[in-house]
Amino acid sequence: MAAQRDVKPLNVIVIGAGPAGVRAAQALVEAGLRPTVIDEGRRDGGQIYRRQPEGFSRTYETLYGTEASRAQSLHREFDALRAQIDYLPGTLVWNIGPKAVHVVSGTRYDELAFDALIVCSGATDRLMPVPGWHHAGTFSLGGAQVALKSQGCAVGARTVMMGTGPLLYLVAAQYVKAGATVSAVLDTSTLAQRVRALPQLLALPQALRKGVALMRVLRRARVAVHRGVTPLAIDGSSEHGVTGVRVKLASGATLDVNCDAVALGYHLRSETQLADLAGCEFRFDSATQTWLPHIDGDGRSSVAGVYLAGDGARVRGADAAERAGRLAALAALRDAGIEREGAASLRAQLARYTRFAAGLRAAFPWPARFAAALPDETIVCRCEAITAGELRHVVRDMGALEANRAKAFSRVGMGRCQGRFCAHAGAEVIAAEARVPLEAVGRLRGQAPVKPLPMALAPARASSHACERADNHAQEFSE
Repeated sequence: MAAQRDVKPLNVIVIGAGPAGVRAAQALVEAGLRPTVIDEGRRDGGQIYRRQPEGFSRTYETLYGTEASRAQSLHREFDALRAQIDYLPGTLVWNIGPKAVHVVSGTRYDELAFDALIVCSGATDRLMPVPGWHHAGTFSLGGAQVALKSQGCAVGARTVMMGTGPLLYLVAAQYVKAGATVSAVLDTSTLAQRVRALPQLLALPQALRKGVALMRVLRRARVAVHRGVTPLAIDGSSEHGVTGVRVKLASGATLDVNCDAVALGYHLRSETQLADLAGCEFRFDSATQTWLPHIDGDGRSSVAGVYLAGDGARVRGADAAERAGRLAALAALRDAGIEREGAASLRAQLARYTRFAAGLRAAFPWPARFAAALPDETIVCRCEAITAGELRHVVRDMGALEANRAKAFSRVGMGRCQGRFCAHAGAEVIAAEARVPLEAVGRLRGQAPVKPLPMALAPARASSHACERADNHAQEFSE
């Protein structure tokens, strides 16, 4: 029996109801706490295990493929937690202050205090611009996946999947299994890179087998898969949207693929804006070539009482996120004087996922070299329509060698997405033009609100408790 000393009641908020958030909440409930779980989605599951809307009847196998059993388990276990947590779906955390999160649900805003905060913010697509990606019909791979899971539709009648990474093949296979037409899969990585990464990928043989299974789905459907491609352009017009994709093959030949939609993405990037607003320290990670919040082995950030877990802290996949979420909850409990067992085993398991993630980065590398080769007229920031040429201008002629200075001069990253789509590629363009290491460019500082808010907001009732807010929101949603 784990030792436990008397402690005051602990008010814990978990942000996110994906794999990490669900397992964090589960660990807290097992310790006798009633955490508040806040999720921007209308239903739990996160991105990878996103639930279909009520009334839809597609099977788990159709929706999640090789991940069907894990998705079903996560959904079932979260349903069992519902009576023991204060669940706030459809709620945006738009800012984090000292010991409080600021939330909006519909047209109501509120401030929720916490003793401990576990941020499980997940990941979003890592994107590299390509000429023409501003045409209607160009989506991120994650966006294409959301359309399939949440709306039960494909993003186009003839969709090209382009980029690199496991998500490229997962979404393509999910589209095929759903009956959608995938015109081609265009991968910028090579088979040789995959072979060289095999020793690290063997850290998780079962995950490797899942990747092979995805390829088998595409082969059976006779989907053309081209590796080692260089994207040249997404063809289209303002009137008709996307009409095709042009790439240079590894052989040097040009390939044109007719399509009416493109799903684009290069692996994933941690969604770190909430960690930034919480005041967490960031460090440049040379392995991923990104800025990440600093955490210890259990998920503690540099801010006391703030814990980070899942892909929002380190992109290691859904299985690792489940373990990281539980580990962060155990750390929060331990820091409050509540001892629970299992941390050592979780750390050992996460070490294998960390090794596997390194293998994935080697097998599906981020194509940084593409940024320097972008034509000047290519739009980098789609929100503000800032081109590569304009970004190079502020570097070359205005001395903007740092990301935030370039933002001030050009408005790159000032739009609706707050740099989620353009920040990484924009930094690569700046670094290439300035001839400095990517680390020297820095990162865009997080700003509240992290996403647009309604103009008309009313405060939640002053007497409301998190449980009452959850009940009210559920009633409003059903109406």
